[in-house]
Amino acid sequence: MNPAVWILILVPLGFFGMYVWRMKRDPDEDDRHDAGQAILDFARAFPTEAIRSLHMTVDGNAVFVRLHDNKAGFMRNMGKHHACMMIDPERITVEHLETGDGFVVTFIDNPKYSGAYRFKSAGEAAEVSLWLLGSYLEAAEHVADQAAEDPVSTPSPTSST
Repeated sequence: MNPAVWILILVPLGFFGMYVWRMKRDPDEDDRHDAGQAILDFARAFPTEAIRSLHMTVDGNAVFVRLHDNKAGFMRNMGKHHACMMIDPERITVEHLETGDGFVVTFIDNPKYSGAYRFKSAGEAAEVSLWLLGSYLEAAEHVADQAAEDPVSTPSPTSST
């Protein structure tokens, strides 16, 4: 056969193969580690909260957020967007992993987000756990301040006639 015929057959076949290969790969894998998209999604969910710092898990499925007022937030990757929530420190439990590079979080109100979360390093996991502890202590101080502001009402002596 003529080489021109082979070129006319193989070049379109090569382009078609490349097109199929590009369409087959998982597009969500590219978006998992996109911190910019995570910030935009959190800002849409909580427009009045300012983000101080955030850390993604190793697999990119979750992001823990530290806010300006020492509160903490959580985002779960749902493909093209993140499900965002504020962490109520009194409604979670945190346990360390044996490896030291993560922890197990149990969300009492949202058990579907509970699970083991691993980070790039043990230091990063420790920092996020300190955020969670700090938000818990901040909430405890807030409750104590409210209790101090609201004096316990003592019954006034009644006069009997």
